[in-house]
Amino acid sequence: MRRLLTGLVALLLLVGAAILWLTQPDTLPPDRFAGLEGDAARGENVFWAAGCASCHSAEGAEGDDRLVLTGGRRFASEFGTFVAPNISSDPTYGIGNWSLEAFGNAVMRGVSPDGAHYYPAFPYTAYARMEPQDLVDLYAFMGTLPPADRPTEPHELAFPFNVRTAAGLWKTLFFEAEGWAVEGDLTPSETRGRYIAEALAHCGECHTPRNALGALETSRWFAGAPNPAGEGRIPNISPALLHWSREDLVAYFTYGFTPDFDSAGGSMAEVVQNLAQLPEADREALADYLLRVAPVQ
Repeated sequence: MRRLLTGLVALLLLVGAAILWLTQPDTLPPDRFAGLEGDAARGENVFWAAGCASCHSAEGAEGDDRLVLTGGRRFASEFGTFVAPNISSDPTYGIGNWSLEAFGNAVMRGVSPDGAHYYPAFPYTAYARMEPQDLVDLYAFMGTLPPADRPTEPHELAFPFNVRTAAGLWKTLFFEAEGWAVEGDLTPSETRGRYIAEALAHCGECHTPRNALGALETSRWFAGAPNPAGEGRIPNISPALLHWSREDLVAYFTYGFTPDFDSAGGSMAEVVQNLAQLPEADREALADYLLRVAPVQ
């Protein structure tokens, strides 16, 4: 019995050590941003393409209030409710005292300044593909935004999802920092559109179905998915069901009107507000990319 207990304790220690090893935060190389200078004007385009205001401004914010990234929005899911944090320039309640490296690891690797894992409700799985210069420009722009002194609220997650180590295991299984959902010989416009859609605007996070553990099923890219809030369904936007022309898509990204005179609603209305801030060439590139996506029923 003593040998059995000793062996069991040794096995548990080995399992615990393996879990700790597998869930160690994977951070960016320390020289990832070496020699790069941030440009806040370029960073503003990255900000709108990445949809930062859609999650981190206050619920119902309009106009310049969308630039006050106070946090507090609540996002229901089958794993619990995630609450968007304050990412304003406030040094106490926001990210005003973060270094560029800390910001980069948060956005592109899902690792907090104190080494904790962020949950993939924050789409670092897409932002991981962001060009280093775009990240540096975004950091510069974020520093120009107003501070907000609202404390960040904790997520409301049940066990075991409230254990951050679980997020580390999820990363080990599913997080890939490279590669694209749409491969092939793309035109320059389609390539730019892929970068916007897959790395910045993270369109697949809503429009692609997920497996039981919340990872994207990339073989069914843009095939639509259940609404995590439980109301309705997020549509299939692959060419199998979305038969809009390039001009239709660009108009939708600019004004929010569909070819049949409907308008964008819900969270998509905010996405359109973001895309409308981009240069027209970027909206055209996004349309070209969508037309290149493989049709999925």
